[in-house]
Amino acid sequence: MYRRDFLCAILGAAAFGPAFAQAWPTKPIRMIVPYPPGGANDITARIYGPHLSTELGQSVVIDNRPGAGGQIGAEAAAKSNGDGYTLLFAAIGSLTIHAVAATNHPYDLATDLLPVSMGAGVPLALAVSANLPARNLKELLDYAGKQAKGLTYGSAGNGSTQHMTGEYFKQAAKVDLLHVPYKGSGPAMTDLLGGQIDVVFETLPALSAHIDNPKIRILALTSAARSNMLPDLPTLRESGLPDFDVTTYYGLFAPKGTPKAIVDQASAAMQRIAKKPEVQAAMKKAGADAVATSPERMDEMVKGEVAKWTRVQKTAQVKL
Repeated sequence: MYRRDFLCAILGAAAFGPAFAQAWPTKPIRMIVPYPPGGANDITARIYGPHLSTELGQSVVIDNRPGAGGQIGAEAAAKSNGDGYTLLFAAIGSLTIHAVAATNHPYDLATDLLPVSMGAGVPLALAVSANLPARNLKELLDYAGKQAKGLTYGSAGNGSTQHMTGEYFKQAAKVDLLHVPYKGSGPAMTDLLGGQIDVVFETLPALSAHIDNPKIRILALTSAARSNMLPDLPTLRESGLPDFDVTTYYGLFAPKGTPKAIVDQASAAMQRIAKKPEVQAAMKKAGADAVATSPERMDEMVKGEVAKWTRVQKTAQVKL
């Protein structure tokens, strides 16, 4: 009799587990974005947010937590309860760069954050203040070489993809640039428009609102291929840096301990959303591509980014 009761209890618990997972979510979900409004991370997150609310049947609330190249928000997510009600939509490059360059690790990317799905692939572009007499890469390098103090370049923060892309560019072009970190792409763009800094390596979503602004010039893409958004804009490879290739990716993570059933449910929702024509159109308008994946495929991509930035870091020696 006791054995029968015990087996019934086990079977009951097994049946209850999936039912509990299927009931998720029963309340609003917080999606942390580790950068301020206005940058590519925020723009792409806000494209997915309303659709996730519809797919999951609960509000998805964007919580901007900027600072430290995305690490303040990432740490907040990593230390949250793994109950499915806190998610992180973050720049993969920033997370992996900190994993290989930071001297202090408040969380472990490999164990404290679970991959859910990729969200977007975004090329970066080299843009300069219109105060500079440069309309292409050659003119920029010629001008920079004549400056005693060097030019300044702004980024979304220490350890951000924009920062490391600048360091990569310095190595490839053999040019001296002074890094000026900001708390996100928005503030960096504001100062580029105002002429306080000379150069940015910025994502197309962050640049999209300023393409026709006479205060800046967009000189080249950092990706290997041209963008459908700006088909006439050459790549840095075409402009004289043959091996240059940087694309930044954004993806959805969950804190460790989040049940696999919830991770899979959220991933499936992301994959359905990425196929919607209106989402693809919104991403294209912002200069991004909708890229949703399984958790397993995202994990492979994260590991690939870790390997790439490890190679860059060996030369850059950035300390975070």
